[in-house]
Amino acid sequence: MNKPPVVSKKVLLPFILITSLFALWGFANAVTDPMVTAFKKVLELDNLQASLVQLAFYGGYFTMALPAALFIQKYTYKKGVIIGLSLYATGALLFYPAAVAEQFAFFLAGLYILTFGLAFLETTANPYILAMGDKATATQRLNLAQSFNPVGLLGGLLVAQQLVLKKLQSDDVDFSNLSDSAKAAITTADLMVIRTPYVALGLGLILILVLIVVSKMPQVKSEDLHQSPWKTIKALVKKPKYVEGVISQAFYVGAQIMCWTYIYHYSETIGISNEEAGNYQFIAFICFFLGRFFCTFLMKYINSGKLLTAFSLIALALSLGTIFLTGIAGLYCLVAVSFCMSLMFPTIYGIALDGLTEDESKIGAAGLVMAIVGGALMPTLQGTVLDLGGAGYADIRILGVPEVNFSFILPAICFAVIALYGKRVTIKPTQA
Repeated sequence: MNKPPVVSKKVLLPFILITSLFALWGFANAVTDPMVTAFKKVLELDNLQASLVQLAFYGGYFTMALPAALFIQKYTYKKGVIIGLSLYATGALLFYPAAVAEQFAFFLAGLYILTFGLAFLETTANPYILAMGDKATATQRLNLAQSFNPVGLLGGLLVAQQLVLKKLQSDDVDFSNLSDSAKAAITTADLMVIRTPYVALGLGLILILVLIVVSKMPQVKSEDLHQSPWKTIKALVKKPKYVEGVISQAFYVGAQIMCWTYIYHYSETIGISNEEAGNYQFIAFICFFLGRFFCTFLMKYINSGKLLTAFSLIALALSLGTIFLTGIAGLYCLVAVSFCMSLMFPTIYGIALDGLTEDESKIGAAGLVMAIVGGALMPTLQGTVLDLGGAGYADIRILGVPEVNFSFILPAICFAVIALYGKRVTIKPTQA
């Protein structure tokens, strides 16, 4: 019997439109990380204040995921996408008045609202893609859609490096030697630089919003009567495959952010500048991008649980290489981890939601999006390891390697957890 198509012709246009959203939130993720450094320099913030950028970003995800799920449970996926794009565009456009007001709190508010939109989109778009076709190809279809997320990551990184960080005047001057008026002029100019990509993004989002509003989108028919959200949540927590999937997703996102954030710190200890380290991060994103397509192809022939286990174990081995291979070889291992990470988010997502009812999938999607908060919590633990010996990254040696190397034991643990999940769902694939 022929296997059903991953994407049928009748839903091709809606699939393309929804898939474009995956690139859009990838862009937001990649362009926001360097903003921590940008705001710190421009507004002369301390590390705690600058870290509020990430808190606002991940806090928006955590805050809005469940309300988004409740919304799409009552209404439709299309309306959820429209609300998500509207919030995303509003938050991005708020960077314009924030730059005029020159208030950090205003920027944080814009970023917080922006990620309300991202939470809506991720909670809506992922299960929507799963529902756009046969259940037998659902996880493969989601991997295909998620393959375009790295396109946004690459675009966001390029915009941050070329159109923001390189143009900041604050990076080249000593504010302590400037008059108040000169300092104010530089601050104003730099805030406008930070503002521009977000405003351009907001305008682009409005265009996509109009296209989705006027396009005919598939309506997923309910397979059951809507039950109360709390009954749905109680049902979900009794399903080990789902609960363990949420836990694995939190560990995955934590591992991803640690591997991408601390590549700069790792590079510094082997004599590589931040600018050159950015090139290695770019290569890591390319590996992530190519890995998505490669894994989507492999899923035609290999069970998704087995594939998840295999790639997690390879990532674990590469993490150990990052720890114990000092010098450029360790950095190559760290870059290669991104290829293995490429299949993890959509595969965990698809496996965790497999076999759930429509109501359970909508609420369940919120739990998997809320797991993104792992990207805020786990890097903090890695930073704590880096601080063990002092302000530097190689102040002490642990197990014979600098503390920055040893800190990658945390991603290694994350990959071990994910490998265990892949193994469990392979042994008991029907357990829901």
